[in-house]
This record gives sequence, C-alpha cells and structure tokens, in this order.
Amino acid sequence: MPNTPALPVVALTLGDPAGIGAELIARLLARPEATALANIVLAGDRWLWDEGQRIAGTSVAVDEVRSLAEVRGRAATARPAFLAVRSIDPALVERGRAAAPGGRSVLQVLDRCMDATLAGEVDAICFAPLNKQAMKLGGMRHEDELHHFAQRLGVAGYFCEFNTLGELWTSRISSHVPLKDVAGYLSVERIEQAAELIYRSLLDNGVAQPKIAIAAFNPHGGDGGLCGREEVDIIIPAVQRLQARDWPTASPFHGPFPADTIFLKAQAGDYQAIVTMYHDQGQIAIKLMGFSRGVTVQGGLPIPITTPAHGTAYDIAGQGKASVEAMWQAFLIASRMGAAHRLATPTPA
Repeated sequence: MPNTPALPVVALTLGDPAGIGAELIARLLARPEATALANIVLAGDRWLWDEGQRIAGTSVAVDEVRSLAEVRGRAATARPAFLAVRSIDPALVERGRAAAPGGRSVLQVLDRCMDATLAGEVDAICFAPLNKQAMKLGGMRHEDELHHFAQRLGVAGYFCEFNTLGELWTSRISSHVPLKDVAGYLSVERIEQAAELIYRSLLDNGVAQPKIAIAAFNPHGGDGGLCGREEVDIIIPAVQRLQARDWPTASPFHGPFPADTIFLKAQAGDYQAIVTMYHDQGQIAIKLMGFSRGVTVQGGLPIPITTPAHGTAYDIAGQGKASVEAMWQAFLIASRMGAAHRLATPTPA
C-alpha cells in the first residue's frame, strides 16, 4: 500500500552518527510494510544515510524533498521522502565514541523536525538512538533530551518518559534523580498527572480499555505505615482521587501494589500500564522482560516522539550486527500515535 496524504507524516532521524542509528534506519526502511503505515520523511546527512545502507546491506530508494513542508502534500508513492540536512562532516566522526560534533548533529536535525511539528508539517518523530553525553558536549543545556524537547516545543504542563515493551507501558514519578531524593518528588498531584497522561497516551496508541496499576514506594507497600508512610499519606490518596473521577472507560486505575509483585500482574495481562515511583523500579523489570524490544515514548509533548530504549551501542557500531526490532516497534508506536494526532488536529493537505 503506497503512502497517501491521509497517512500521518512521521519524521525519522539517524541518531548519533558514531553509533548504530543509520544502520537501524536503513534496516527499518528496507521493510516494504513501513510505507503502508506512515508518510515517512527521513531527515539527516546524505553521507550518513548512504553509510547506514552500506553497513546494513540495503538499498532503499527515496524521494528528495527540499523542506519538511513538502511532505504532507506530495503525490502517492511507495518511497520515503528524504530531506538532506548538512549537520556534520564525516571527518569529524569517530565511530564508537561520544563527541561534541555528533551531539551537535543530533540536536540540529531534531530541532529542525520539532520546528516542523510546530508548523503543523509533521505528526510524529521517531529518532534513532542518541547519546546524552555527546549532546551535552554539543551544547544541550538540559539534563536529558526530554527536557530539551519540552523547552523547544513550549510545554508548560506535566511531561514524563514512558517505557514500553509490547503491550505493556510504564511511566514514573521521578526519573534521572539520585535515589536519596526520590521521596521528595512524590506528591498526589504528580501521581495523578502521570497516571492520566499514560492513560490518554494508551488511548492514542489504540488501547480501547486501558487498565493501569499504581506501584507502591516502600517494601511490602509500606505495611500500613510500619515500613514508610508514603503509601498512606500520598499514593493511596492519589489513587482514590483518580478512582473518583469520570473517565472515558470504566475503572482504569488500581493499586497501589507492592513493586515486587506488580509486574507479575502485568505479565498475566491484568494491566496495560504501570505507574512507578522512580526510574529503576520500572526499568529493571521491563528491561529484563525484553531489552532488545523496548521503546521510549516522550509523554506530555504536543506530538508523539519515540525511540528505541537501548542506546547507541558504540561497541558494535559499523559491524552490521544491530537488531532493528526496537527501532521498528518505536516506528509502529509513532505511526499509531501520529495518526491519532492527525485526526485530533487536522492540517491542510
């Protein structure tokens, strides 16, 4: 099935030029079913795209465009669009190493795609793996890419990272903060915001009846206050407030459940999402369940932005060994959520 203007416009980027990103995008676009799901535009350096195809052993025909604004209205085609962005000289790339030129390249391409979303030209972004150290060396002023995205897109409300594995999604109340500081991040309002955000994101991803479990914070769920009072004072009141509200589907929120059993309930199919209280409470479990298939979704932004949950894999960059599975799953989510975004905010063809 060829691309048509009715499909969501999904921008793909090549990620850190010293990593496996270009190889992953080459493998993704070699799948003929990709262009049936989205009107794809690949943005990045032409030399890096050619290098990725050489490493992956693929040959994918693309249609050159001069701007992202051209993509939505282009004629039906089975080929992805390609926007050449000169962001880095190949002589500045040392494969397998985080460096400032690579970080600047990533920022330049992503910023161009985000500006296009603000102009209504793109419905979703799916980026190949990047490296936070390289981005900071390259000029990123924020603690991570999510905060950079939020600032660039003018987000004033609540936002957070989701990690997904197949049909299971997780969010967290605190993220990249020292463990000793986590309790200070817990509040009724933040739990409500995180729960509502992942609920509505699941709806956009096509889940008809989301069921969401809220994790406890302390061992044994606090044992009624004997092993910590965060459940009694914060988490239970938050769950009660969520349960008291009207939602588009019936009884979506449950818990809190002790963290050492909550993922067993999700594995059994009882829940499609878990709201965790801190980074490793969810990340350890979900990565053990399927590291090579995990996806990170940037939640709370005006458009969907997704990426594989694994990193740049510097150790195997250029060797033709990279698995495309997580990249493919990230693209599938971007396409589904991009379609929901397009329906909610139609733009002229």
